[in-house]
Amino acid sequence: MNTSANNGALNTQTRKADHLRVCLEEDVQSHRITNGLERYRFTHCCLPELNRSEIDISTTFLGKAIATPLLISSMTGGTEQARLINQRLAQTAQRYGLAIGVGSQRVAVENPDLTATFAVRQYAPDALIFANLGAVQLNYDYGLSQCQKAVDWLEADALILHLNPLQEAVQTEGDVNFKGLFAKIEQLVKALPVPVVAKEVGNGISAAMAQRLIESGVAAIDVAGAGGTSWARVESERAKDAKQRRLGNTFADWGIPTAECIIGIRALSSAPGSSTAVPLIASGGLRNGLDATKALALGADLAGMALPFLQAASQSEAAIAELCEALIAEIVTVLFCTGCASLSELRQDGILCPALPAS
Repeated sequence: MNTSANNGALNTQTRKADHLRVCLEEDVQSHRITNGLERYRFTHCCLPELNRSEIDISTTFLGKAIATPLLISSMTGGTEQARLINQRLAQTAQRYGLAIGVGSQRVAVENPDLTATFAVRQYAPDALIFANLGAVQLNYDYGLSQCQKAVDWLEADALILHLNPLQEAVQTEGDVNFKGLFAKIEQLVKALPVPVVAKEVGNGISAAMAQRLIESGVAAIDVAGAGGTSWARVESERAKDAKQRRLGNTFADWGIPTAECIIGIRALSSAPGSSTAVPLIASGGLRNGLDATKALALGADLAGMALPFLQAASQSEAAIAELCEALIAEIVTVLFCTGCASLSELRQDGILCPALPAS
């Protein structure tokens, strides 16, 4: 590798270490915007006529069976700490039947010696696994070859292309040429042998943008709405100059709430003449099983979480197992106390309702 490439890989690796540290040690959550899920409540069923132990929370996504409708959202890779976290997360995905994504693999493309920090398939042979690269890299000399490598290294079932214009704008070393990406995404999805998922990183995907992405050929959408970790605030914490720090703080609560994204995109499928029923992941500020189940009831097929898994995985294997047991119990309890025997029944009329305004 030449000196320039070495420097690029080192800078990217340093950035990944910074991201982990900031997310675990600093307050980088949204302060003035929520995920919007608090605006909904479930209708309690006092006599569910169900045996709780027989409730089925399994589903399928992109043709693969999943025991639990949760995605360990893309987070990390590229450092020794990230390797341990990804190993624990993958073991958890295998044990509890969750889907799992890894953080951006750009650092491994720049330095293949770091591919082992993303190695999750060996620990999760049966899991639905998502590889991950930034869509904007298609404007910075990335193409089918790099995307195929990212998939092959993980033996991944699909590739996430993450969309992060605000993060790149705040990042001191950000890549901000997003011009012409729809056409490049369309070319990529035709050539790549696995499905491509379009994902935001915490600012949301509107219905109009989802429609254009679907028309470009993406197989699924992860809305990654506002209301959780603010990557503008993360980048502000690690910014090298006052202007970038101010920019991150100014836009720390920018974006479309997760609930609004789900509703808007699901409305596409009910529009006259539409055949859109894109597989949908809801992430962005989900912190417990009740949040996850509300997202599923609104129309998501999977519920994604990052920070709760990151915090647990950074502690111990026991902590992450405890988290999963709690999340599953919370999801099952929602179904039990709404009289739903399976996830599909959550979308029946009257199960999820607008919450009453606070008095």
